Amino acid sequence: MGRLTTHVLDTMNGCPAAGMAVTLWRLAPQGDQRLAALRLNDDGRADLPLLEGAAMQPGRYRLVFAVADYFRARGVVLPEPPFLDEVPLDFGLADPALHYHVPLLASPWAYSTYRGS
Repeated sequence: MGRLTTHVLDTMNGCPAAGMAVTLWRLAPQGDQRLAALRLNDDGRADLPLLEGAAMQPGRYRLVFAVADYFRARGVVLPEPPFLDEVPLDFGLADPALHYHVPLLASPWAYSTYRGS
């Protein structure tokens, strides 16, 4: 059974991004649909898959990570506006039977991602 998961690592502090807010959207020509809004657990992960089973449909999706809010909550002084505020990652799900893992490595000034396993 396919599923979508995420994980965020705080590369500034060398730890999981516990408490970071994440929103999942399905992107569609007739209008985007918010599917989930959550906070990451102590390991920087969602407690459950973001999508699985019948909810796992082929299409375009966006994960939005509240990077600036997370770092401010950790006491990092950021300029206004911050260099990175929310980080949107757009990606496609082609095969709903597969596991798609979308990790984010983030600091207040940089981020990277890849298709994980």
